[in-house]
Amino acid sequence: MTVHGNLLGPHPTLLPEQPDAEAALAAANDPATVAAAYPEFSGAWAALAQRALDEGDAVAGYAFARTGYHRGLDQLRRAGWKGHGPVPWSHRPNQGFLRALAALARAAAEIGEDAEARRCRDLLDECDPAAAGALGLG
Repeated sequence: MTVHGNLLGPHPTLLPEQPDAEAALAAANDPATVAAAYPEFSGAWAALAQRALDEGDAVAGYAFARTGYHRGLDQLRRAGWKGHGPVPWSHRPNQGFLRALAALARAAAEIGEDAEARRCRDLLDECDPAAAGALGLG
């Protein structure tokens, strides 16, 4: 008997490599220059969100994180993601989206949007439970 498909659920979604954007972010003093040059790169938006949050600007952090989150959703959908299923943290190109999602959860909590914060945190855990630990969210 032949079994077709994955009996445990959808296959993991793996975003494509973006080596130029990754290199630019690693070399940049300001992630805004990377976001301007590579606007579809969630990693730059996540870095902007994290910086804004660390500086105490939850509203800017929320805006940057939401941009990175939506850019990542677009890419995930193009890669075949149907709104559920694993998005592994261990696959480096997925990390920008997951970082943006975590930043969105934090920013939402900081501005009192508790339902959005929970939804984002739940989605992060559904994508990959290891992501929260890797990001120090416990």
